[in-house]
Amino acid sequence: MIAQLYRLHIERRDADRNMARFYALSIEETLLGQTCLVRRWGRIGTTGRTVQHSFDTEGEAVELFLELLRAKRVRGYQPRSAYPTRRSDPVRLTEQALGVTGAAPWNESPPGPRSG
Repeated sequence: MIAQLYRLHIERRDADRNMARFYALSIEETLLGQTCLVRRWGRIGTTGRTVQHSFDTEGEAVELFLELLRAKRVRGYQPRSAYPTRRSDPVRLTEQALGVTGAAPWNESPPGPRSG
C-alpha cells in the first residue's frame, strides 16, 4: 500500500517556438499490489503518451519520480499555475450563477404596492 499520494502536472510553453507541452507523473498501486510510476507527456490539449514503470517498493518509485522531476525542471517545465491565463474577459455574475431566482434586476426596485 502506498503511504503517500504522489501526483504532479507540469507544463512548458514557448509561444515563439510554438511549444505547449505537458508532463504528468503519479505513483499508483496496481491491482496486484505493486507500486507503479505512471508518466504521461505530450502536447497540451492531446491525450499524449503513457509509460508505466513497476517497482517492488515505494521508495524506488519515489527515487525515479524525483529524478524525472529534476530533469524536467532543468528543461524549463513549471507548474500550470505559473502561466498566465489567456482569458481577459471580466467575470459576469448572473442571478443564475449566484443561485438567486425570482429576484428583481439590480437597478429596479421589487414589484409591490406603491405608497403614494
